[in-house]
Amino acid sequence: MPQLLSTHNLQPNLSPVALLSPTHTGRYLSISTIPVSMGSVGRQRRSSMKTQLVSAIQLEEVEMEVNNPHQEVNGLYQEVNKPHQEVKEPQTYSVEEAVETIGFGRFHILLFIIMGSASIAEAMEIMLLAVVSPEIRCEWHLDDWEVALVSTMVFAGFMVCGVLSGYVADRYGRWKVVFGGSLWAAYFSLLTSFSPSYGWFIFLRLMVGCGVAGCSQGFVLKTEFIPASYRSYLLPLASIFWMVGSMLIILLGMTVVPTLGWRWMIRLSVIPSVILLLLFQLIPESARYNVSAGNVQAAVETLQRIARMNRASMPPGSLVEPVVKDRGSWRLLVSPAFRRTSLLLWYSWFVASFSYYGSVLSSSELLEKNLLCVTDADAEHQQKHSHPEDGLCYCIPFGFSDYQTLLISCLGEVALIPLNIFLLNVFGRKLSMVLLELMAALFFMLVNICSTMFGFTILLFLIRSLVSMNFNVVYIYTAEVYPTEVRSLGMGFCTSFSRIGGMIAPFIAQVLMSHSVILALLPFTVACVLCAVGAFLLPIETKGRALLQSS
Repeated sequence: MPQLLSTHNLQPNLSPVALLSPTHTGRYLSISTIPVSMGSVGRQRRSSMKTQLVSAIQLEEVEMEVNNPHQEVNGLYQEVNKPHQEVKEPQTYSVEEAVETIGFGRFHILLFIIMGSASIAEAMEIMLLAVVSPEIRCEWHLDDWEVALVSTMVFAGFMVCGVLSGYVADRYGRWKVVFGGSLWAAYFSLLTSFSPSYGWFIFLRLMVGCGVAGCSQGFVLKTEFIPASYRSYLLPLASIFWMVGSMLIILLGMTVVPTLGWRWMIRLSVIPSVILLLLFQLIPESARYNVSAGNVQAAVETLQRIARMNRASMPPGSLVEPVVKDRGSWRLLVSPAFRRTSLLLWYSWFVASFSYYGSVLSSSELLEKNLLCVTDADAEHQQKHSHPEDGLCYCIPFGFSDYQTLLISCLGEVALIPLNIFLLNVFGRKLSMVLLELMAALFFMLVNICSTMFGFTILLFLIRSLVSMNFNVVYIYTAEVYPTEVRSLGMGFCTSFSRIGGMIAPFIAQVLMSHSVILALLPFTVACVLCAVGAFLLPIETKGRALLQSS
């Protein structure tokens, strides 16, 4: 503190006062001698001196505040310039991080069962064509091309509505499209059973195909909820439900058609779709879609519901994702970032459908018309579909052994699922498609070799396994490679191209097959080989990659 120091050797009428103010650096502020007269003048001067003293102290304090972050005041150090405290940014998380943090649990089991049931209904509608073909051929005296047109009309409806359902799903939500598509397909399938003529039958099947296109968006909804490490396991397992649907329609054909006819078979096949519509109420809208649409609160509520069901915790912080304005824009599919991928995927989907439905319809056609080169054929399989002398068509419905062969071939769709999972996790998506397509091409050509009925059943079993596994891989790759903003639209475009393959397959498998078995199987072989080359040229591998929210 400043101190007053008196000195000696001064004049008696003056009271010398020196102001000495030490600083923390050992520097002295100033030394000033102030003469003070005695008496009243002295008192006034002492008052003035005190004023000057206070002013000097205040000046020194200001100087120390400028030059020193700390100063001693009344024996205490006070911090003058406190450093600013660091402001912590609020914690945030994305939907992908939330899905991975919550992990796999009871919700995903429920999702897997309900959305898998959608595959049951879809498979029954598609496989119904193979079972009902001999029946409508006999009832309406149809030629081969007319029977093939029934399948083509279903896939035409699928193709037209595939793109539309993808656009609507990206714009207005996945759940609405899946529910609406299932309701549409069930309604028109029921009407099919009342068809008074062939014309009405193919028109109503066209409408059914349009509804089935909406059901396929359930795969996108399911994929967006499953953690990345589980997708390569759960998505291939979904083919179990497709197998169940295929076997159900074959069992209905085996038990109902001989007694009540094909119309009651179709009516009973609608029951699973009605049950499915009720179960859909347990599945929420995709959290990824809600975030992309700006409905963050709905996405948070969905994620919290999943966390409660799985008995897991949410990541700390708040959900933050950019709002995607150009949802459902087809331009992104052909942009430089995805152009090559889209073009190769469209062809891959074409071949996947072409080869799959080619194998299904070929097997039913070979069995119905007994076109196989069977070395141990019984009397039933020695009867041909038509006589070359008169060209008349003979109605030969499926026998019990034919239904058995179809059932065994359906098992091929799930028997090699462990191999499918192994390929996905070890070799990735691209190389898996290459291997499966090349093997399918080989087995298609082996059908031309004369064999026993048991040998043909095994061969048909392996073909169905390979083309089914390839379809699984193509589905998974497509759902993983596109961002959320166009994932449904991308899937819609791909399924539409696949239905072009489905539209062509009946004319190869059901029309050309009657003239030459080897000429009918050759297009499937060539298509598979070319698809293997295209899969190898795909620029992106999605194995282990997180789903993109935007491009």
